[in-house]
Amino acid sequence: MGHGGGGTLSAELMREVFAPAYGNAVLAGLGDSAALSLGSARLAFSTDSYVVRPLFFPGGGIGDLAVNGTVNDLAMSGARPAHLSCAFILEEGVPLATVRRVAQSIGAAAAAAGVTVVTGDTKVVEAGHGDGVYLNTSGIGLIPEGVDIRPQRATPGDVVIVSGPIGMHGIAIMSVRDGLEFGSEVVSDTAPLGGLVEAMLAVTADLHVLRDPTRGGLAASLNEIATASGTGVALTDSAVPVPEAVAAACGFLGLDPLYVANEGRLVAFVPREHADAVLEAMRAHPHGAHAAVIGECVADHPGMVVARTGLGGTRVVDLPLGEQLPRIC
Repeated sequence: MGHGGGGTLSAELMREVFAPAYGNAVLAGLGDSAALSLGSARLAFSTDSYVVRPLFFPGGGIGDLAVNGTVNDLAMSGARPAHLSCAFILEEGVPLATVRRVAQSIGAAAAAAGVTVVTGDTKVVEAGHGDGVYLNTSGIGLIPEGVDIRPQRATPGDVVIVSGPIGMHGIAIMSVRDGLEFGSEVVSDTAPLGGLVEAMLAVTADLHVLRDPTRGGLAASLNEIATASGTGVALTDSAVPVPEAVAAACGFLGLDPLYVANEGRLVAFVPREHADAVLEAMRAHPHGAHAAVIGECVADHPGMVVARTGLGGTRVVDLPLGEQLPRIC
């Protein structure tokens, strides 16, 4: 299970199994989506599979999660998402009403994100060999001219901005999966981020890095960026927006919010001279209303993420080994 968690074991699987098997320059970029040239066009292409349990949770379900997840991966390259594929893997015996509900949520989420589902596939496996419904979605989008967003572009002096409060999706899943109550309902943040990225690019095309911190949370995304760029990242713990209910749940469960998955947030590395204007544009968009500066990219401690604590000390924020919360997407 740890190899699917977006942490050290996932990176090991990529490095030792998949990269040698498929090795090519595009794959080596290790972005949320692949940036490809096709004739005169620059395309972003991404694929993802969804095995979340339960299928429906506060704030969403597997259908809108699949659409938003793929749309967001495309947007993290600066692309304008355009078209999706969707494949269903169904377990024998799953009620058709459940399949219909998932399909309808996919259609509604695609319409909200401004994309179309143009092709797909369906397979059925025997009872006991699945978990109701698994999904795979792939997507393509156009990257505007002059946009070059990738983890290798993080540069010392960049300002690190997160688009809103973190940890909500993972805790929402845990609350319904294990019947836990944390004083108030935690609702998943699942949302399409293409419009937010367009608002940021309207300020400047020179955004260095965008990532949506899903599996492994914000900590995993920042570590991946630090490693890819050979720079360090310095956070301020108190600047990271964590909802009170998420903080309480993490305290109860022994989790660090930095490692909890998100499905409607992005982290951006922005040149300092553009940071104020980009932050203002983010806060003017519904999906960035609570955006906050949480740190900076530094030349010190290359490849490492360090957080300044409220007591005046520092702590290393490592890449997680495996998965704190399995089956959250």
